[in-house]
Amino acid sequence: MTNRIPQEPVITGSLAPEPKRRGRKRTKKRYFTEDTDAAIKEYLASSNQDKRDYIFKTRIHYPFYKLAENLIHTFKFYYTEVDNLEDLKHEVICFLLEKLDYFKPEKGTKAFSYFSIVGKNYLILYNNNNYKKKKQKADPLAADEDEGVLRQLGRDERKQEIKDFIDYLTEYIDKHMFTMFKKDKDRKVADAINVLFKRRENLEIFNKKALYIYIREMTQVDTPVITKVTKILRKKYKELYQEYDETGYVRV
Repeated sequence: MTNRIPQEPVITGSLAPEPKRRGRKRTKKRYFTEDTDAAIKEYLASSNQDKRDYIFKTRIHYPFYKLAENLIHTFKFYYTEVDNLEDLKHEVICFLLEKLDYFKPEKGTKAFSYFSIVGKNYLILYNNNNYKKKKQKADPLAADEDEGVLRQLGRDERKQEIKDFIDYLTEYIDKHMFTMFKKDKDRKVADAINVLFKRRENLEIFNKKALYIYIREMTQVDTPVITKVTKILRKKYKELYQEYDETGYVRV
């Protein structure tokens, strides 16, 4: 009697025989699954930010990443403000995260359909705006000299106002950091943003999208944390700027 050990049917290594190919057979692995739908529902049902962050990181981030990747390549959204498409994917993920709370699963809408439309609309607008920017070419000799001088004076005055306000803003954030943010990781992000604001000579190169990318590299924190902190700072920015606009200063 011979004892036979079952063998795996797949042979690996250089000695494995080459299968006969009659065209390439592709199998698509689903990235937006029933678990993704369930995770989104759990995320929306929770009021605990730590739990939300964990759900997003472990069960929603990858489906959003693949969705962003497929939208970009399927519809060829290649007119970007960034050099790396990975950064563009990150921008789309941040946008989808901001829109998560607007999704209402109780209405019967499928999450995949909803976020596909939301992401596609975002990329259409983003792509079209950047395409227009690339087409615009200004000829400085064609501009009226006097009108150009007046415009420049207005820009210089506006720049000084923004510079003065940011002085107040950064001082306020430094002073109230521990009051505004209770968690170390939140303060880490807020401090990174404040550092960027203090570097005013480079500030104009940092739009919202670039800020997300740069802060992620500086702090190594997850996207939900950056989104949460930027929302708080955006609200505080508007509140303090209104005070500055009315009085000419901010009570730090």
